[in-house]
Amino acid sequence: MKAMILAAGLGKRMLPLTANKPKPLLKVGGKPLLEHHILNLKAAGFTELVINTAYLGEQIAAFCGDGSQWGLGITISSEDQPLETAGGIVRALPWLGKDPFLVVNGDIWCAYPFQKLVRLRPPASGAHLVLVPNPGHNRVGDFDLSQYRVAPCSAASLTFSGIAVYQPEFFQGLGSGKAPLKPLLDAAVAAGRVSGEQFAGQWVDVGTPERLAALESQLARQEVK
Repeated sequence: MKAMILAAGLGKRMLPLTANKPKPLLKVGGKPLLEHHILNLKAAGFTELVINTAYLGEQIAAFCGDGSQWGLGITISSEDQPLETAGGIVRALPWLGKDPFLVVNGDIWCAYPFQKLVRLRPPASGAHLVLVPNPGHNRVGDFDLSQYRVAPCSAASLTFSGIAVYQPEFFQGLGSGKAPLKPLLDAAVAAGRVSGEQFAGQWVDVGTPERLAALESQLARQEVK
């Protein structure tokens, strides 16, 4: 299985930290967010990664090189303008192949064990989502989970973690332009084509300078212990 790290966002909510640096290269715990993912994916057995870039993408490309410094292969999928999540994945499909593939948001930090997903097969033409308890900034949540099936959001909802496995056919019919992911997910959920699981471990959507600072403090406390 191959993996894709989404790293093409503009990082507007993270200003001023992203004025001259893309969000995935912001450091926490002594390493860029992007490198945490690269190391965790390698430890889980992934050997080929695709990373999409747009805003200040040359910095990400320079940082990653061909991946040999970590002992794996990295392909950069460059976008002139951010294509949003689904559009970015569609652009990268030629490198991701015909088998299911893992996608992880580049602006999260987590302790999720990616090895659990290496052999996972989502429903036909569907997806498998990792859901987490609702954080303070998303109290309403995104989806429900019942018997490992993802269902539309209700009062007992969970938040999509930004970690998922997709069948390539999930994106069939999309063109080469901008395309958000949420409408695709909502349609697939309604059709019963999305499985899921809940992860209760450490997970942070590092979307603002305040959340980044809080995560840095959290990791520092853990290291002291």
